[in-house]
Amino acid sequence: MWPRTRALSVHLLTATGAVFAMLSLLAAVEGAWSGMFLWLLMALIVDGVDGPLARRWDVTLHAARFDGVLLDLIIDYLTYVFIPVYALYASGLVPGWPGWGILIVVPFASALYFCDTRMKTPDASFEGFPGCWNMVALVVFVLEPNPWLTLGVSILLAVAMFMPWRFVHPVRTERWRPVTLAITSAWMVLALIAAWGEFGLGEVLGWAFAICSVYLLCAGLVQQATESVRA
Repeated sequence: MWPRTRALSVHLLTATGAVFAMLSLLAAVEGAWSGMFLWLLMALIVDGVDGPLARRWDVTLHAARFDGVLLDLIIDYLTYVFIPVYALYASGLVPGWPGWGILIVVPFASALYFCDTRMKTPDASFEGFPGCWNMVALVVFVLEPNPWLTLGVSILLAVAMFMPWRFVHPVRTERWRPVTLAITSAWMVLALIAAWGEFGLGEVLGWAFAICSVYLLCAGLVQQATESVRA
């Protein structure tokens, strides 16, 4: 009985992400952007924890009634795509035509990506940009780039979702895992500081946040390129 109960508890943990998504959406509708990102970060923490627990406690064997992968994807679409994209437009950071471009391109491309059967590579990395628009949105809130630049980068990332380019999984990709976990942890701490402090990080922490973001975006591509050179 204990293995089954333990496995079911993982599904319950994953499902809390839907609650965090609702609380985040309510905050976004009220224009409470800091609160919105704090709830999204809570959902991101759950998303980082439930996978290792599911594999460790063999959820597919002991709690097979519920499809944990499908549950995770439903919640991820809300917290990674739908709410962050709404925030970029509704906050006024990406208004007008750039905002409409993001509203159309990102949800459309992400809907296709989230059902892509080739999403994962043999080394547990992501095949294509993994649709982490929550992270992209937070970077935009902190740096406040030109709206057209935000749209341009978003289009490039949307295209990258379907390219044979590798992006690291912060937990599962084995190569450089200690470095990746450390930088991911630093990014999470800086993200919490940014969201709590109305997105004002200051120069030093701002640069640290940018460097961590660039690493998470580019580490898989560097790994892929170096493997090709060695081959």
